[in-house]
Amino acid sequence: MKYPDVQNYINGKFEPSNASRMDVICPTDGTIISTLPMSGKTDLDKAVQAAEAAFPAWSAKTLKERVQVFYKYRQLLDQHREELSTIVMEENGKTMGESVAEVDKSIELTEFACSLPQMVQGEIMEVSRGVECRVDRKPLGVVASISPFNFPNMVPHWTLPNALALGNCVILKPSEIVPISATRMAELLKEAGLPDGVFNVVNGGREIVEEICDHPGIKAVSFVGSTKIAKVVYKRACSNLKRCVALGGAKNHLIVLPDANVEMTASNVAASMSGCAGQRCMASSAMVGVGKVDHIIEKLCEEARKIIPGENLGSVISQAAKERIERYITEAEQAGAKVLVDGRNATVAGKDGGFYVGPTVIDFVSPDMAIAKEEVFGPVISIMRAKTLDEAMKIENSSNYGNAAGVFTQSGGWAREVMEKASAGMIGVNIGVPVPREPFSFGGWNESKFGTSDITGKSSIEFWTQLKKTSTKWNPEAQINWMS
Repeated sequence: MKYPDVQNYINGKFEPSNASRMDVICPTDGTIISTLPMSGKTDLDKAVQAAEAAFPAWSAKTLKERVQVFYKYRQLLDQHREELSTIVMEENGKTMGESVAEVDKSIELTEFACSLPQMVQGEIMEVSRGVECRVDRKPLGVVASISPFNFPNMVPHWTLPNALALGNCVILKPSEIVPISATRMAELLKEAGLPDGVFNVVNGGREIVEEICDHPGIKAVSFVGSTKIAKVVYKRACSNLKRCVALGGAKNHLIVLPDANVEMTASNVAASMSGCAGQRCMASSAMVGVGKVDHIIEKLCEEARKIIPGENLGSVISQAAKERIERYITEAEQAGAKVLVDGRNATVAGKDGGFYVGPTVIDFVSPDMAIAKEEVFGPVISIMRAKTLDEAMKIENSSNYGNAAGVFTQSGGWAREVMEKASAGMIGVNIGVPVPREPFSFGGWNESKFGTSDITGKSSIEFWTQLKKTSTKWNPEAQINWMS
């Protein structure tokens, strides 16, 4: 195997587990590249105990002292950029360019954590002569982060730098499909000077997720994954009196109006639906063409045909994913949709064991088809037709999801209407993937997110801390007043 067996990382050391092991498969060629333990309660208990022991000393440091670790860690991410990108490519199936972009985003997220001392400042006010009220933010304690397969390096960094810098101790449960990136992150954090026990990694599947939701020593849980599982995690964590924010799936609609710039729209939509093989919750999987947009669709198909599996398009994560995506395409075609660009049965020379789906453009999809309503999570875009912008907005608003929505137009009035009426937490105007940059947080609406606040950006400060209010009186001459 290319990589050593993955182990849990507890109290600054890699620890063997008595749990059964699962193979880690490289999606580009189907080979086994490592194994990982399917950990259980005993493993999690060890991690929580280590984190609880480390918390008093770590939280006692000032925020400015804690972020010094992340200045060093940011340098290490940059220094090992190519190595970390290669790991992402081999365990997830992305292209090298996409993998580098993912690591670069992790660096940006770490830079944001380094700026926290300038944003997390206590408030103080003299509310009466000789009486002061003060508000400070304090860490929660031991918290957990459950991350998905599609961004094995970036999504953990949505949580780790902020939660740790704010004084918490973190237990990471990476996706069992892509555990190798987390192993390397643990090593680099230790090299950067993070004390033992402050960060721990526990590998596994459903059992360990349930144990995290139930464990009395864990104060908060962040989750990123499918909506189905996000609901379960949110309900279970909250029923155990934990804070929880759980990010789910998406069905992002791009509304294309006849006046849209043809070149920009076609290239942006094609990139949005196929980037990371469509395996991202910000991918455009649904396009609503308003009026006469055939000329734009023709150009979109032309751009889609330039996207070649194994060259500028990575693999999907598994054989099961490939089969599920292709089943959606076939069922839509059988229901009357027209496949304009067909990515089924894609192969890559020399990588016969890889899991590839080519870019797929499907026209004349009706809103009641499964492919129009459900998250496909592949390089597939379904085109629905609308006569008016109002009709297009009804299609967008009818979705159970609410991660992102976009509009392509040269009309400020039409753009404003979509910005105001779209039922989504992140909106793009002439942008195919409207991911906000720090300090703005990532987060959707409806069934794309459960819980309040966010785990990224400035609003993550609210999630990862709690308020302590202190009132002091230094006027003994006042004797008795309202503060007595």
